[in-house]
Amino acid sequence: MSEVHSSLAKLASNSQKYLTFEIADEVYGLEILKVKEIVAIMKITNVPLVPPFIKGVINLRGQVIPVVDIRIKFDMGEITHTKDTTIIIVEVEDVSIGFIVDKTSEVINIDEEKLSPAPKFGTGIDTSFLKSMAKMEDKIAMIVDLEKVFSEDELDSISSVHDNNN
Repeated sequence: MSEVHSSLAKLASNSQKYLTFEIADEVYGLEILKVKEIVAIMKITNVPLVPPFIKGVINLRGQVIPVVDIRIKFDMGEITHTKDTTIIIVEVEDVSIGFIVDKTSEVINIDEEKLSPAPKFGTGIDTSFLKSMAKMEDKIAMIVDLEKVFSEDELDSISSVHDNNN
């Protein structure tokens, strides 16, 4: 392999693809490999006695998928869905979960050197669900660590909604 090809291969391995989305005019990112699908907002069937951030379930081609409103989970308040509202289907610990987001943006490549650690704000403010921050041209994208968005109990609640409806 030539020196140029070797350098290009090294550069390619130092970047990763992320799906960006918006919540309350802020940009977030998910590793593209964790994203299964993006669907338009659809009828969500309510499930009783679940935490408020679990909006219910959807039937996606015969598969029942629990749906979480990320705005509520992130304590940002619920809003009326718009034409831009989408559901991002992700895989978290072998469970398919739909995330309601204000708007899905684009898939971008982010080089490792543009990533910085998520800030720590001291006790009482949990930012553990943020893996890192990505410096973009005019904004900062908060890269979400899907495995840390939910506590073990919350993930159990989501899993039980999934298991009881499949």
